[in-house]
Amino acid sequence: MLTTTRQIQPSSRILARRLPELHSALYRALNVLLPDALAECDHLVSRVGDGPELYLEVIERHPYTTFARLSYIIGAERSHNPNAHVRIYHDAAMAEATAFSPQQGIQRFAGPELAINGLVARSWRLNRALLKWVDYLIAQGHGADTMRPSGDSTAPAAAVTPEA
Repeated sequence: MLTTTRQIQPSSRILARRLPELHSALYRALNVLLPDALAECDHLVSRVGDGPELYLEVIERHPYTTFARLSYIIGAERSHNPNAHVRIYHDAAMAEATAFSPQQGIQRFAGPELAINGLVARSWRLNRALLKWVDYLIAQGHGADTMRPSGDSTAPAAAVTPEA
């Protein structure tokens, strides 16, 4: 008698081939959520109803990429949760989640001691989770029109010019 096993998660080869599609879908979803003002401001906040504030911080900005942190600001202690770190590739029209915690934001996960299968599966899970969350945020009403420059004290102050 032959027994068959059902593979719950696709193989890492299939996931690796599908990752660029996922990165493109994430980029498209982020374009709905993020305003053009992202190029001008490093700290943005969106408020919709009684829900928590959605916070975006640009961590690094380069000619073709932006590394950003997207999180809710929760409670009186103003903790950041889920604290997603996202690298946006403007020239390739792709975006990828790098982490969902502050400790992992810029930590490197590649190396000879890590199997490629684990890295592909981890990347797939992070990016799927981020895409679902961004879709949820858009459904809640967050978008480019609700994102405003933050009054965050850690944000760089905007230059004020006196009016004549």
